[in-house]
Amino acid sequence: MQGKQPSTHNMMMLLSGLVCFLVLTAEAGVGHSSQQSLPYDLMSQTGDFEERNYGSVKWASANETSFSMDFTTMDSFKLLSEYFSGANGNGTTMEMTFPVLLRIPFNISSETAASMISFLLPAEYQTNPPNPLDDMVSIHGTPNMTVFAKRYSGMMTAMSDNTTAINLSAILDLLGLGHVQNYFYAAVYNSTVTTSLNEMWFVARAMSSISNRFDSSSSEEMG
Repeated sequence: MQGKQPSTHNMMMLLSGLVCFLVLTAEAGVGHSSQQSLPYDLMSQTGDFEERNYGSVKWASANETSFSMDFTTMDSFKLLSEYFSGANGNGTTMEMTFPVLLRIPFNISSETAASMISFLLPAEYQTNPPNPLDDMVSIHGTPNMTVFAKRYSGMMTAMSDNTTAINLSAILDLLGLGHVQNYFYAAVYNSTVTTSLNEMWFVARAMSSISNRFDSSSSEEMG
């Protein structure tokens, strides 16, 4: 299990930076949102997690190659905030949406692995998003995908996220549910510290789902 643990030091910088950023954007007005949130279809759920399907959507993202410097992550948050505040080709100001998504290395060296911080583009800009002015900001799409999601509340910390990721991955392994092993998503759904709602996502591998697993088991028993 030790190989699956992200660097605690790096995770602490990343998550602490995210909390600070969300508070600052709320104070600046960027966090005032229309409460647009990423829709999904609930496929199944257990006492430990939900299985969801998300359609293809576009995000404004900033890549990280390392979290070894304290201010690198905050710079990425700042760039994305500026893009939403009008630093784009159209000078368009966009309302904040949720979740803010972080793709965090897992089960590989987080010192050298690429990570990504993403803001969900509002629905009205999904088809034709404003062009970023900064080369560090890019528009990228996530494909239709199934994820195994674990919801938890409270302050995001290195310990809570690290423990949640390891435990969820272990549960999925025990259930025989294949999932991407080299990264997970941390999703944050609000911009206040006192009412923080967070989720952990692991992307399911093709044909890996609770329904497929039970269908397969039933077929074997009948055969």
